Amino acid sequence: MALEQIIFWSLILVAGFSAIMVVVSRSPITSALYLILNLFCLGGFYLTLNAQFIAIVHIIVYAGAIMVLFLFVIMLLNLGDESKLRERIDWKTYISISISVAFFVELYYILMIQTPIPVTKLHVNSAEVGTVEYLGKVLYTQFIFPFELTSILLIAAIIGAIILAKKKFTI
Repeated sequence: MALEQIIFWSLILVAGFSAIMVVVSRSPITSALYLILNLFCLGGFYLTLNAQFIAIVHIIVYAGAIMVLFLFVIMLLNLGDESKLRERIDWKTYISISISVAFFVELYYILMIQTPIPVTKLHVNSAEVGTVEYLGKVLYTQFIFPFELTSILLIAAIIGAIILAKKKFTI
């Protein structure tokens, strides 16, 4: 087994464990910390695919900025009384369990019974595709119009947010 496969399978185990713990954990803070671990594992998956830039941006944006917002909302809600958060078992629970069982049966069928898909080799230049230089070259040559259109859309959204946030707008 190659080192890349060992890293990949260990990331799968850690990501699966952390995803289960996000759902199972009783404390919202602990659940958010397991979600951060899961997001780091997803960044590791990007690294195994030779997408270094996307991995770093993913970790900075999601494990950094978005999780700070999640933790802020958790602290703002002050979930001290957890008895109100518990649900009783009703018909929706039984339907969700049956859908989950059907999903896992289908997943078992796809993974175990179907013929395996042949593994293809990576392209020779796959290590260069995930770099910042390559992404910048593609962004500013092939996708310049959507890039500029997105910048105009973001500027319009910022101006709209400023106008909505201001009580009195005078010229």
